[in-house]
Amino acid sequence: MGDNRCASPGVKSDGFGCGHSDAVYIDTNRILDSCRDKDCFENVRVYLSDIGQEIIDRASSVRAKCAEIVDTCIAVSPMNFNRGFYQINVRMYIRMEFETCVGGKAQCVDGLAVVEKSVILFGGEGHVRIFRSKAQNGPCCDGFDASHTGDDNLPQAVFEVADPVVLSARIVEKCSCQIIPTPCGCACGCSCSGDMPESVLHCLGGTVCCSDDVEHLLLVAIGFFSVIRMERPAQFLVSAAEYCVPDKECVFAEDDDPCAAFRRMAFPVEQFCPPSTAGHHARCDDDREHGRGCADCGRRS
Repeated sequence: MGDNRCASPGVKSDGFGCGHSDAVYIDTNRILDSCRDKDCFENVRVYLSDIGQEIIDRASSVRAKCAEIVDTCIAVSPMNFNRGFYQINVRMYIRMEFETCVGGKAQCVDGLAVVEKSVILFGGEGHVRIFRSKAQNGPCCDGFDASHTGDDNLPQAVFEVADPVVLSARIVEKCSCQIIPTPCGCACGCSCSGDMPESVLHCLGGTVCCSDDVEHLLLVAIGFFSVIRMERPAQFLVSAAEYCVPDKECVFAEDDDPCAAFRRMAFPVEQFCPPSTAGHHARCDDDREHGRGCADCGRRS
């Protein structure tokens, strides 16, 4: 069994495993297909708390301050008439903060919005089920678990998205909004709040206003930059170098002298460098290697 420690036949061992540079087998995810997208959703209703709805009903203007995606729901389903291709449906829950003007005074309001997008990507076909060991299992397994019978043949969808950009925000009367569709498939007078997870609803700090007696609705236009990819488990033979024990020693802060620990920290020069092109960045790196600071590099063209 000792001869099988090296991952690749014909590789000589140095007596400590497989040597300092070797070919090893790894188990990872292979990207089968991917796409990037730039989406813009218009007339998206923002769901508010009861207090937030009262503020919007009395507000004369509104301005979006920030937005972030707090959760997503990603579903993968095979295409019936196109083997190997899958439809990925992504539902995004966005928390937004607004500044309103009520009686000449500024008030902040938090809200939640829901948008959906669908794409079709190639995910290949799998014919095996994957079972993995569980930490709680001892020499004797704890019986059959009906809720987990092994991973099915669906590939895994990975969704990467930058923070959304709120392009516009406006307050409209509810009666003038009935003809505007929303991503949930109905008029903007409908409520999708029942489909929101509890973890998302907690972002409001209160219950979502679902009353039909509201006078005004808050609508936004949101832009997204995203990347979606399809992955499946795969095994590869790659060239690798053995990990060595690091030479750097751990530094512990002294409780009685925190400033001494602070003085030992390296100055974050890169945090003060303005963004630059690739060529400019290469020259900046060269200047740092020769002892010239970032400020000197920033003045060079």
